[in-house]
Amino acid sequence: MAQSIYITSAEGHTGKSTIALGVLDALMRVTPRVGVFRPIARSVSDRDDVLELLLAHDGVHLDYEDCVGVTYDDVRDDPDRALSTIVARFKAVEARCDAVVIVGSDYTDVASPAELGYNARIAANLAAPVLLVLSGRDQQRQAEQLGTTTARTPAAVGQIAALALSELEVERAELFAVAVNRADPDALADIEAAVVAVRPDRRTPVWAIPEDRTLVAPSIDGILSVVDGRLIKGDPDRLAREALTIVVAGMSMVNVLPRLTEEAVVVIPADRTEVLLATLLADASGTFPRVAGIILNGPFPLPEPIVQLLDGFPSTMPIITTDLGTYDTAVRVMGARGRISPESRGRYDRALGLFQTHVDIAELTTQLGLAESRVVTPLMFEYGLIERARADRRRIVLPEGDDDRILRAAATLLAREVADLTILGDESTVRARAVELGIDIGAAQVVSTSDPELVERFAAEYARLRAHKGITLAQAADTVTDVSYFGTMMVHLGLADGMVSGAAHTTAHTIRPSFEIIKTKPGVEVVSSVFLMALADRVLVYGDCAVIPDPTSEQLADIAISSAATARQFGIDPRVAMLSYSTGESGSGADVDKVRAATAIVHERAPELLVEGPIQYDAAADAAVAKAKLPDSAVAGRATVFVFPDLNTGNNTYKAVQRSAGAVAIGPVLQGLNKPINDLSRGALVDDIVNTVAITAIQAQAQAEGAAS
Repeated sequence: MAQSIYITSAEGHTGKSTIALGVLDALMRVTPRVGVFRPIARSVSDRDDVLELLLAHDGVHLDYEDCVGVTYDDVRDDPDRALSTIVARFKAVEARCDAVVIVGSDYTDVASPAELGYNARIAANLAAPVLLVLSGRDQQRQAEQLGTTTARTPAAVGQIAALALSELEVERAELFAVAVNRADPDALADIEAAVVAVRPDRRTPVWAIPEDRTLVAPSIDGILSVVDGRLIKGDPDRLAREALTIVVAGMSMVNVLPRLTEEAVVVIPADRTEVLLATLLADASGTFPRVAGIILNGPFPLPEPIVQLLDGFPSTMPIITTDLGTYDTAVRVMGARGRISPESRGRYDRALGLFQTHVDIAELTTQLGLAESRVVTPLMFEYGLIERARADRRRIVLPEGDDDRILRAAATLLAREVADLTILGDESTVRARAVELGIDIGAAQVVSTSDPELVERFAAEYARLRAHKGITLAQAADTVTDVSYFGTMMVHLGLADGMVSGAAHTTAHTIRPSFEIIKTKPGVEVVSSVFLMALADRVLVYGDCAVIPDPTSEQLADIAISSAATARQFGIDPRVAMLSYSTGESGSGADVDKVRAATAIVHERAPELLVEGPIQYDAAADAAVAKAKLPDSAVAGRATVFVFPDLNTGNNTYKAVQRSAGAVAIGPVLQGLNKPINDLSRGALVDDIVNTVAITAIQAQAQAEGAAS
């Protein structure tokens, strides 16, 4: 039977979907088959936003229709019959999963005062412990701007917790944990203590997650929808930005300007064109707050000269028109709410980052009785990378600050606290582009490659390192302003722990500076690479698939030893297969002899390492073939590290496995350098960049541990 958890709340607008997303994400790390279930949905025809959000998570393989129990109408008509249907439909989902995240009802306009009690009754009948979500905000007292609310005191949260817990007890629902969402950031410990004081079992976990206004603030795209508007100018990418406040500009230009606030949506009557132009100029000036967007309200077309002026104006700020009056426009904007979705990557990442920072994930999974699985799916492996990087954060430099993928990946890494980041580029340009993309990179350091103090320092060091090549100080100063050299110098001098580049540059451009500056580890002759190949149920290491075209026996041995060390860094027990077209003593020829000699060198240099070669791929990977060809081998049939005889074989094999077997290829991961530098494919996706930064951070951790010992 699957391990299940029932997530419910005592009122509406608690951010229960954020908690459900965090729980689902956490369970995905320890077990491969996680399902979701929604006992009560609004209707059959209208698809449920929360359920769609959870079903869109990587690794969930269920159809929407299978994951819904009944509707609110069904519950009102016959609660007992509805409960029977819910149980039956849930059991069908449970049978297909190792764990199920069940999300209770939403306190919509069709809710009743007994809604929490009915959710508790469902949880008891599903034998699912309850994660109770409380709000740290007063839902009844609306603040003045954009639907924000006032913070509840710890005592008020404790009172609500006491009432909710007594209702769960009446229905005999088992309490698993309490999460206070949207809590006052300055009172987290006091809030947790107030809930602990009223819970029946003092051992039940209590977590307080602080308020993040950007998670509840509506996006400009959402506002566009609620006002029935039309985008007449601006970058569509900026529609993802959140509007934190609203400014109704029904006044003169000089009175509007001092009232502009950061990330506000400004409502301007369409016939006040001077206010429109003043707002655009203020946003572009850099001396006023940056606003999120403009709404022109009223049935007044813009005069042709103003349209012509806007066409030539460089601003990318979204400008929306609506026929609504000022009051109706303001009311609709105030009523708009933010929604987490996989498409809103920044909001999605911030939600997960908050959950992971303030909830004890190990406690969550252990309390549910989920032991770590022996099966390692690609998703579980990627989660493991992120968690290991988060555990001991390192500073990684990203030289390509002019690439949108780098900026989007940086926002994800910062939101999930994977690493500290330095981005190279002109600070005003980089940060302005991040604003246009609707992402937050505020926590990143942005450094210009023209910074005179750093250029002087880097040039002196580079000239010293390359003096034997006749490099002058003037030549060095010119060289180190190149982004790859600049980033590598930061790593060399300890201003960063590692570098990730290559999204917009060739491999040679990315790694050549490391050969000149970072150089190889003692005892390592060559820099090589591996791909971490995440198959359906395990992770293998393939090397070398990216750097050395035709390695010698000595270089092959070097690749094998480095690849085994890399495998250990990522929790893979190395059993090394030195691949060839022949197994054991069955073949001969120059290519086989090269692999045989390389295997002997590995035995000599690393006698503790389990290594077999020459060996064919099938004998290395398949236990049945291994039994026939090498029955006494400790590696055959169980290999985890595959060393290819040349780049042609390795590169084609990893791509064949990636495309034909559906494996996730993570890399290339460079190995053998004194400090970690990693190269990206020029077709890298945002997730590829995130994974590579996590890998680089883990390599930096290992490097620091080695230096300390």
